[in-house]
Amino acid sequence: MSKNIAVILAGGSGSRFGRDNTPKQFLKVAGKKVIEHTIDVFEGNGHIDEIAIVTRQEFIADIEQMVVNNHYAKVRKILIGGKERYHSSLSAINAYMDDADNLIFHDAVRPLVNDRIINDCVEALKHYDAVDVAIPVADTIIQVDDTDCISTIPTRSLLRSGQTPQCFKRGIINKAYQLALQDPQFITTDDCGVIRKYLPETPVYVVKGEVFNMKITYKEDLFLVDKLFQLKSQEGSQDALSALSKERLKGKVLVVFGGSYGIGADVARIAKENGVKVYCFSRSMNNVDVSNIEQVQSALEQVHEAEGEIHYVVNTAGILVKESLAAMEYERIENSVNVNVLGIINVAKVSYPYLCQTQGALLAYTSSSYTRGRMMYSVYSATKAAVVNLVQALAEEWSNDKIRVNCINPERTKTPMRVSNFGNEPEDTLLKSEEVAIASLNTLTSACTGEVIDVKRKWKI
Repeated sequence: MSKNIAVILAGGSGSRFGRDNTPKQFLKVAGKKVIEHTIDVFEGNGHIDEIAIVTRQEFIADIEQMVVNNHYAKVRKILIGGKERYHSSLSAINAYMDDADNLIFHDAVRPLVNDRIINDCVEALKHYDAVDVAIPVADTIIQVDDTDCISTIPTRSLLRSGQTPQCFKRGIINKAYQLALQDPQFITTDDCGVIRKYLPETPVYVVKGEVFNMKITYKEDLFLVDKLFQLKSQEGSQDALSALSKERLKGKVLVVFGGSYGIGADVARIAKENGVKVYCFSRSMNNVDVSNIEQVQSALEQVHEAEGEIHYVVNTAGILVKESLAAMEYERIENSVNVNVLGIINVAKVSYPYLCQTQGALLAYTSSSYTRGRMMYSVYSATKAAVVNLVQALAEEWSNDKIRVNCINPERTKTPMRVSNFGNEPEDTLLKSEEVAIASLNTLTSACTGEVIDVKRKWKI
């Protein structure tokens, strides 16, 4: 049976980057080296069977240490590349002998590739021997002559900007390179170009890429990618609890802070229906205030004493005050910050040793206003931005402990807190709290960490 082998091309020297002698794939962005982010995506993708990393001789030891530190189970080969990009491709082609295997070449410096792109590539390889990834060009492209005058304006609708992965049946790309190496005029910048020139009868199918799947080439790109990581999100499944979630939840111990009503109450109810041992705490239920670390500590100690372990901790406790900053009483400001920010800090800090024991998961909640502060929501927006940054930081801090930390970002949801601020709104404009709860439980049991999970209302046509 053929395998899907991701080949991470990390042989670049970074000569265009203009920043000491460290290649850009080894620089840090969003808490990790660029190449680590890239490997993480392929390591976590269910369609990828194996990973090979191609790098320069002097970085072999660094890559080996990285593989050990990150417990990468799919990295089977660390190969030596060459001066040109095609030397690295050839290194991987020659390292594998089964012509039926799929080689999925990806630039190490494109760390924002996602599962959708990879999955589409794997699917396309069932029907084509060569697959590229590209996005439509946004600007009109002009071709000039040697006097810098326009000679041609190609039809923009047919133009694409190429990305990676570039994917091939091993036999096809090997055959193309064998022909290319016999050509004394051989020059190439990418593997699909080799197919097009030396095997022109082989169609190269183009999978739709993503604008954010950008390549880090210049130092300004590192800044942009860092910001894109901050805004990176996934969509959470809200239709039903997945079979995998049901299996992983059964018999586990879940603690919900803010479980008296709304999303927290639905998380607790659905979890109980699926065999989870659930403990709820809130100010109205049992006088537990998340802004008081002693009360949070006492609650978790009580659960651990009863069950001996805690697998999942969810904090839905929050306050929404829709009011201008100038008009807001300081007591309300302080209360909002204490519950929304100090609350999740307390819950996270106290939960840490228990989640270490079980390699469990922590889940927090934000709002769409975290990306940009909104008038009348200044304090609320600020606290929700703080939640996202805390979650992303903790996901990195706790990665070696195998604790997953994520954040749910629901669209407008019908909860008592929203009704108290907005009154009665049309039902079809709001999410149901049950939908958010299902997405929450699916996220808790998933392998992702450091993600903002968007839960959106489904549009009715």
